[in-house]
Amino acid sequence: MADKPLTKTQILTQIAEETDLSKKQVQAVLDSMTGLIESSVAKSGPGAFTLPGLCKIHIKVKAARPAQKNVWMPMLQAYKDLAAKPAQRVIKVTPLKKLKDMA
Repeated sequence: MADKPLTKTQILTQIAEETDLSKKQVQAVLDSMTGLIESSVAKSGPGAFTLPGLCKIHIKVKAARPAQKNVWMPMLQAYKDLAAKPAQRVIKVTPLKKLKDMA
């Protein structure tokens, strides 16, 4: 794998050539898709967005973790107090069948 990943400009150019659209039109499509994903995973949105055949982007809510006192830490060979962590919304991306078959 000596090839480098495509840059944003290279992606826009390649899509524009393959679809006979201008780079500005392709950029507008990508900006629109970004807005759709953003509104879908926002707190007021449904919490999921599917790019058909490629991936599913969804929110996973991690529960809050209470503080813990005197927890044994094997690496430190000592007891340590762990601070509490608040609940978090984490974005997860799950590959779908087409994307898995590409690998």
